[in-house]
Amino acid sequence: MLEFEVGDKVIYPNHGVGTVTRIETKTILGTTCGFYSLRMTASDTTVLVPIDNVEGVGLRGAIASSEVKKLFILLGNGEIENHQNWKGRFKDNSDKMRTGSIYDVIDVLKNLNFLSQTKNLSFREKRMLDRARFLVVSEVSEVTSEASDTVEEKVNKALERCLANHARQIAKARTAKAEVSKSEVPQQEAHVS
Repeated sequence: MLEFEVGDKVIYPNHGVGTVTRIETKTILGTTCGFYSLRMTASDTTVLVPIDNVEGVGLRGAIASSEVKKLFILLGNGEIENHQNWKGRFKDNSDKMRTGSIYDVIDVLKNLNFLSQTKNLSFREKRMLDRARFLVVSEVSEVTSEASDTVEEKVNKALERCLANHARQIAKARTAKAEVSKSEVPQQEAHVS
């Protein structure tokens, strides 16, 4: 089981960065259990998370600063899932947002950013895109102690690289497919004669 101490920076899925301000015991409806009291950075609100349900809600420690470079590489790598079905895409993205994993949030950010370049997103997907961007920017900003504007600019540049890399991957795949098609034609003609 994950354990946190007062002062630890934590990530609460879909809410972002928070700080453990207290560890307390409360009795609710006759049941006594421990809670982490979190001060959420973005909204300046307090959230109580039952200690026994930390993994169930996806609460985790913030990434190490050594992981930031890896995040930007993943963000710009051009690997994008392209679901044709709106319902399936929305469900997959919603499930990823709930895991609390920064890597899942990055997938959602890349996929919805790519989609937004070719069509208007639904209101719910637009909100999810904005939320994914916020979660990535706020965590990286917290870990690196860089201003949110600076981190957002880096995220935007990485997303531009992602789109360019994705376009290159598609072009390369089309070229390879065309080469295969060309090489199959003479072989088929040879079998006919």
